[in-house]
Amino acid sequence: MKSGFKALAFLVISLLFTSCGGGGSSSSQESFVAGNGSVTFINPDKRVEAPALSGMTLSGTNYRYSVGKVAVVNVWASWCSPCRAEAPTLVALANKYRDVAFIGILTRDNPATAEAFQRRFSLPYPTLIDDSLLIGFKGSLPANAIPSTVVIDKAGRVAARISGAVTVASLTDLIERVSGE
Repeated sequence: MKSGFKALAFLVISLLFTSCGGGGSSSSQESFVAGNGSVTFINPDKRVEAPALSGMTLSGTNYRYSVGKVAVVNVWASWCSPCRAEAPTLVALANKYRDVAFIGILTRDNPATAEAFQRRFSLPYPTLIDDSLLIGFKGSLPANAIPSTVVIDKAGRVAARISGAVTVASLTDLIERVSGE
């Protein structure tokens, strides 16, 4: 009985130590919040304008999103496990929906590591390196977890958010719904 109790105690303590934090030791990762994949959709009459999305990208070019097409904005970091898990889905959907603007926003990460992430997954879309852009979503659907993905409608308004890793089904549904409006 004692050995069973010791084994259970060891298991509980091990789980406590391995399940805390965001997988790293820097202060930016300690406040990591993982989303659960929940989807929020806003009816067109309740939407608010998205912030202007422009600035320097990881590749060193300037980018500016132009209102008039649906946009998928993905907030990510290279140290984030769910971000790595969802990257192939985002790449596949960006290649499938060429009429949709896919945009990344790097948060709490260093550019060199993020560039390696971008090369590893062959991200076919620009990633803005100014995470202060996230403040502009405060009045609508803020990026409340890493990763978070926001869908912007053709009028430049925030239409939906996925809090946590996207799936093919969840993001395809939002792209189709918003594109069909």
